[in-house]
Amino acid sequence: MRHARGYRRLNRTHEHRKALFSNMAGSLIEHEQIKTTLPKAKELRPIIEKMITLAKRGDLHARRQVSSKLKEDQYVTKLFDVLGPRYAGRQGGYVRVLKAGFRYGDMAPMAIIELVDRDRDAKGAADKARVASEDSTDE
Repeated sequence: MRHARGYRRLNRTHEHRKALFSNMAGSLIEHEQIKTTLPKAKELRPIIEKMITLAKRGDLHARRQVSSKLKEDQYVTKLFDVLGPRYAGRQGGYVRVLKAGFRYGDMAPMAIIELVDRDRDAKGAADKARVASEDSTDE
């Protein structure tokens, strides 16, 4: 029986798991859709939903709580300026997990985790802007 087993350990140490979910949450906030394994996606969902709930609150304490969990300030800024107001009228369920088959190499079950009502242009926009700025500086 698996009583009092509240989360998946994912065969990682506590520090590694904390860093993993911090990076994944930042990527999800930036791109609004990422592809990962199904257990990681299922564990990321409550983490990101709590962050969006804090962003809806929008005060300084909530901003500091979120910034302690995320790696970069740009993710905190987008969360509070874009995603918080976007989901202000929604009572929860900001993230969906879609099964996406199995990975070719090891048959791990894959999933796409995305924000509900996501901006379709957000995925890869930062990378495209970075490449464009590099091209303009080279010329």
